[in-house]
Amino acid sequence: MKLTDQTVIVAADGGGTGCRAAAGTLESGMLATATGGPGNVHSDFDGAVSHLTGAIDLALAEAGLAGVPRDRITAHLGVAGAHSEVEMAAVQAVLPYGRSAVTGDRATSVRGVLGETDGFVIALGTGTIVARQTGLAMRTIGGWGFELSDQASGAWLGRRLLEEAVLAHDGMTSHSDLSRRALDSKGGLVPTLHFSAQAAPGDFAVLARDVITAAKDGDVLGLALMAEGADYLIRGLNTLGFTDGDLLSLAGGVGPHYAPYLPAAMTRNLLSPRGSALDGAFAMAAQAARQAAKEAR
Repeated sequence: MKLTDQTVIVAADGGGTGCRAAAGTLESGMLATATGGPGNVHSDFDGAVSHLTGAIDLALAEAGLAGVPRDRITAHLGVAGAHSEVEMAAVQAVLPYGRSAVTGDRATSVRGVLGETDGFVIALGTGTIVARQTGLAMRTIGGWGFELSDQASGAWLGRRLLEEAVLAHDGMTSHSDLSRRALDSKGGLVPTLHFSAQAAPGDFAVLARDVITAAKDGDVLGLALMAEGADYLIRGLNTLGFTDGDLLSLAGGVGPHYAPYLPAAMTRNLLSPRGSALDGAFAMAAQAARQAAKEAR
C-alpha cells in the first residue's frame, strides 16, 4: 500500500510561546513534525489558527503527504486558550480537514504524558496544567489562562520576579542578586514597566529560567518564588485526591524543576513523561480514525 493510500492523520499542540504539529498515517504512525508561531487561540484567534495549520502543512510536506486532499485527513488539535466547548467549536469550524476535533491543551498534554496509565500530571511551560487521569477520564485544576490563573508556570514565575523587583526598587523588600539582575536586564525600572505593559505570557516565561537557576544557586528570592509555586501545586494535587504512593509525572519545560520543592510523599513514585502533548494529540487523532474505520465497516 502506498503511503498516500493510507489513513492520514495530523495533530497539533498550540501553546502560548509556539506550536508543534505532526503528520503520519494510522498504519505507519507519526512520520514528521514541524513547528510554528504561538498557538493560543484566546490571545490571538486568527494568528493561532494560521500558525497551527501552517505547521501542519509543513509536517505533511516533510512526511511526503502534501498532496493528500485535506478532506481525507483526520486531525486532532490541542490548543491553549480553548477553555469551553464554544471556543473549541469555533476553532474546529475553520479547520480544512475532513474529520477534526479540538480540545484544550490540557487533554492532549495529560494523554501524552501518561498514555493510558492512571496517575497525576503537573505540566508547566508558559501555562499550567495540574491533572488526574483515571481510566482516560481527566480532571484538572487551574490552567485558565495567564490573566487569572496559570500559577507556578513559566509566565507566572517571570511576572512574579518583576513584581518583586519593583517592590525591592521601592524599598518595600530587600533586593537579591536575582531581582537586581532582572531590572538591569531591562535597562532599569522604567523600561521594565514598559516591557510588562506590552509583554505576552511567552515573554514573561523567558524569565523563568533565571528564577530556576537562581534558586538552584541559593538566591533568596529565587527560592521563595519556587516555594510559592510549589505551594500552589501541592494544593492542586491535594484537591484532586493525591495520596501517598500515587504516580506523578512532572512535564514541560518548567515542571521537572519543581521536584526538589515538593514533599517526598508526592515525589516518591515519579513517572517519566511517556510523551508530549503532541504525542497525545496524535494518539487521539489515531483513536478517532480507528473509530471512523470501524463505523464504516
